[in-house]
Amino acid sequence: MKNKFIKSTLILIVGGFFTKIFGMIIKIVLTRLIGFKGIGMYSMIMPTFMLLNSIAQLGLPTALNVLIANEKYNTKNLVFTSIVISLLIDMIILVFLIFSSNFLSQNILNNPNLSFCFLSIGFVLPFITISNALRSYFFAKERMYPHVITNILEDVVKLIVIIVFLPFFLKKGIEYAVCFVILSNIFSELSSIIIFLFLIPNFKCEKKDLIPNKVNIKNLFSIAIPTLGSRLIGTIGYFLEPLIITYVLTKVNYSSEFIINEYGIINGYVMQLVLLPSFFTSAISQALIPIVSKNFIKNKKNYVYKKVKQAIFFSLLVGIPATLIFEFFPDKLLRFLFKTNKGITYIKVIAPICILHYIQSPLSSSLQAMNKAKISMTGTLIGMILRTTSLFLLSFLKIGLWSLLIATSINIIFVTLFDLYNVKKILK
Repeated sequence: MKNKFIKSTLILIVGGFFTKIFGMIIKIVLTRLIGFKGIGMYSMIMPTFMLLNSIAQLGLPTALNVLIANEKYNTKNLVFTSIVISLLIDMIILVFLIFSSNFLSQNILNNPNLSFCFLSIGFVLPFITISNALRSYFFAKERMYPHVITNILEDVVKLIVIIVFLPFFLKKGIEYAVCFVILSNIFSELSSIIIFLFLIPNFKCEKKDLIPNKVNIKNLFSIAIPTLGSRLIGTIGYFLEPLIITYVLTKVNYSSEFIINEYGIINGYVMQLVLLPSFFTSAISQALIPIVSKNFIKNKKNYVYKKVKQAIFFSLLVGIPATLIFEFFPDKLLRFLFKTNKGITYIKVIAPICILHYIQSPLSSSLQAMNKAKISMTGTLIGMILRTTSLFLLSFLKIGLWSLLIATSINIIFVTLFDLYNVKKILK
């Protein structure tokens, strides 16, 4: 069991490393092609994308991971049931966006050019839904290679599509280019779906596998709803972020150009850089879920506690050296990756706080795997309230986008310490 956990983690780390490299290349290419304004517009639309994606997923991928790992359910039925539920939600979201995209762009973000971007989200979600359901199947079976292969393939496909087609859309206008960047996810997710279907053993399905099962629906929702609550709370806070920043900073006489540029710098450069080690902690978290789930059910709390401590140790083993590099060489990293020196001071302030963020993912995943998603949701809710309230109040102090960095730091500190306390309490 120990060797399997370490092997799974190492596979995900190696895959995550290459995925992160390709992700950075994509970000660099995007930055150079669409510039500060394009990155700012893309950053403005992403919170809505994340919110709608969370609603569409309904927390079902995590529920699939936990239930399939228990090895007493019809796994094919679980996967198909999950996909059917999510696709129904996708259709509702698409209809909503068809009728509301103009209103959202004009009245919420005060940018009519984002209308098509909102609409494009609805066409991407079904592909993400199917891909994530199939991905959860392989995670639960502790087969990490398909995940690694498809993640790398997704980025390669997306990079090629962007390089080949984005210049054409740029000629039509920056808003069309940003819209195409969102739609490019269709090509990348579709490539993953094809690979997953090819790699699933005994793909033949019987009628009972394709008909949603009431028991399976109940079991999925028992885990998915609290998980959704946790993620939804976080994404709602993320969704409100650009709205609050735009509203309050405009009230205190900051220009729209300043807000978009600084927001683009923080989300496009600063956070992208300081969250680089997250590929490592994400790999640990993904490998940890089936291990914790299986052993917690068997009441092997000491073993689970040992694995959680091991996950935290590995996260800090990478996170601390990375933080030191961010602190002492931010200018060199920014110039090398993005050919800019904007955001240096932001990085020096937020980098030490992100040490806690690196261990937050394993802690949150452990709570979900122990079927304690409600506790995780409570911490996320309080953290989001603190973050949103702080962001709103601090924005009136005329400190520009520093209000966002401070509010983000408050959220990271609280949620991490809250999850750490509860994991220790449960496993004590």
